[in-house]
Amino acid sequence: MKIVFVFLCSLITGSVIGQSPKKQVNDQSQSWFSVNSTFRLNEKWGVVGDLHIRRSNFMADPNFYFVRAGAGYWFNKQLNFVAGYAHMWLASAKKGERVFVNEDRLYGQLAYSTKLGKLALLHRFRNEHRWKESVVGDDLPNKTGFSTRLRYLISLTYPVFKNPNLPQACLANEVLVQFGKPIVNNTFDQLRLFAGIRQTLGRGWSFDCGYMMLYQQRASGYQYDRNHTFRLFFYYTLNPKPVAPAPAPEYEDE
Repeated sequence: MKIVFVFLCSLITGSVIGQSPKKQVNDQSQSWFSVNSTFRLNEKWGVVGDLHIRRSNFMADPNFYFVRAGAGYWFNKQLNFVAGYAHMWLASAKKGERVFVNEDRLYGQLAYSTKLGKLALLHRFRNEHRWKESVVGDDLPNKTGFSTRLRYLISLTYPVFKNPNLPQACLANEVLVQFGKPIVNNTFDQLRLFAGIRQTLGRGWSFDCGYMMLYQQRASGYQYDRNHTFRLFFYYTLNPKPVAPAPAPEYEDE
């Protein structure tokens, strides 16, 4: 009888395991553009603001629009803290039509920049509190969930050429994890890998351009998006004359 019971249990367990969804990865192409600004008010204080547009099917369809603003405090030339508010309009489908769901966000981040010889490193820790609408079935957005997301980014910039006016090589990696009542199967949120160039344009302007691979787990837990993204970000930094130039948070993203 004991052998029969063990056999039946193994059949039930095997059936459950066999019915678990297989991992699905959806590959898609995207483009991402943004303008990021930093205005230093004095040696310690400043304000930041940025605008982002990301499109799917390379540039054919909207993915999101994103705006953010904040206040920053510079402890020294290497370490600064920024806190503020952001809003996102995220494209979603409803009965074949495109609607936008809203996300409100409060965030705080600590950025530390340093150098190892010619190699410039940026470490950034960001904490986000998010109030995000969702589309249930074909209904209009009628549910708002709260979650917290933690992010760590490391960015490396290296001057390949002796001429400072020529592009520098840039590599970055960011890991994002999230927590909260709506987060059941996807505590891991995203992994973002970037490779490209950074170019100074003068008068406070610079840009980075390159390829980003964004790997994101959906709420189902077994579905993933792998976005092959062309990325072009512009940066503007204004330092008043009495203030010695200090590194701005020159790697900003949604």
